[in-house]
Amino acid sequence: MNHSPRIRTVVSCTTLVVALGAAVTACSSDGHPLSAKPYDAAGQISFNGSGDSRKVDPDKPLEITATGDDGRITDVTATDASGRYVAGELAADGSRWHSTSPLAAGAHYTVWVSTEDEDGAPGRKVIDFDTITPKTKKQLDVKFGPEAGKYGVGQPVTAALSVPVKDKAARAVVERALKVDSEPAVEGAWHWVDDKTLHYRPKEYWPTNATVQAHSNLTGIKIADRLWGGNAKSLKITTGDRLIAVTDASAHSMTVYRDDEAIKQIPVTTGKPGFETRNGVKVVLGKEYFVRMRGTTVGIAEGSADSYDLPVYYATRVTWSGEYVHAAPWSVGDQGYANVSHGCTGMSTANAQWFFNNVRQGDIVKVQNSNGAMMAPFTNGFGDWNLDWKKWREGSALVAGVPEGPTPQDRARLRPESV
Repeated sequence: MNHSPRIRTVVSCTTLVVALGAAVTACSSDGHPLSAKPYDAAGQISFNGSGDSRKVDPDKPLEITATGDDGRITDVTATDASGRYVAGELAADGSRWHSTSPLAAGAHYTVWVSTEDEDGAPGRKVIDFDTITPKTKKQLDVKFGPEAGKYGVGQPVTAALSVPVKDKAARAVVERALKVDSEPAVEGAWHWVDDKTLHYRPKEYWPTNATVQAHSNLTGIKIADRLWGGNAKSLKITTGDRLIAVTDASAHSMTVYRDDEAIKQIPVTTGKPGFETRNGVKVVLGKEYFVRMRGTTVGIAEGSADSYDLPVYYATRVTWSGEYVHAAPWSVGDQGYANVSHGCTGMSTANAQWFFNNVRQGDIVKVQNSNGAMMAPFTNGFGDWNLDWKKWREGSALVAGVPEGPTPQDRARLRPESV
């Protein structure tokens, strides 16, 4: 006996069931032709929350179930009007799909549901709905840094939040929505500096001549009770050459490397006893042609033996507390031989001018073999690179405690070569 495949009539519209008796209507005419007439196997969508006849509660997960005993769901795709996808999981037997990422408030969603019957006949349904905007809520805006432009390979990306976020689950929502991509691709992670500040850096320095872009998918997403994601302007920066200046305080010398090649060696003087220059990796914060430096700004009493008030030129800042690489013509006789400064790295005017003209914000200045303390990671500039990768990842709400996977470079090496 021959059995023809059972093809059921398309149902043009279906009712979406919302708790408390509210419902919205969804039509299946999506403009996507199918090879066979699709049958209607996924007839119910429940949001498990309150709503009215037009909008539903984004605080509840999206759930889709197959209504018939002889049909199943094969695929579900849900996006909002801006193209953001809703992550979800489909049961192994195709009976149910539910969202695993939050819905946005005040957003319009379209859901494509693909189905098949027991004979394999395909079905498709398209559902549109809107989510409500809560009446009482706080908005969390994000400001990425630095400003758009070209930077050195040590420049971290920063995210400043308008509202503090303390709860770990809420931090995970925020962090998951803040995206940083680079070309070439590198492994990287966010680190929570405090409740309102995150820094993003790769495992190693950024590649040379890279493009780094940051954006937020947080708009309209619920973060915590009465706290929703707000606005964020995307950021694009690029990197230049890999320029790293290494100062050996005990040898009184700085060596400048461009793309790992030594291009200049400079006699310097660093901090004298009691004012030792900080060890560790620092990131250039900015450059100032002229700075008036006074001992009173760092706690030195005016008129004391260590007091000073000097005009300083070609000053490259590496800490917010006032550590610079700068011209120090008054100590040229000690440069290369002794440490006599109050913590800055001093050099001749000609060398300081060369350094000033060749470095940019985000370049690396590393000090070693000083008797000073280690540069702090966050409180005095960008000391981010003084945390090893394991410690850095521990500051993430998403990857802390998660075993490290292969890097993009590792995956590229493992990828079979094309023939």
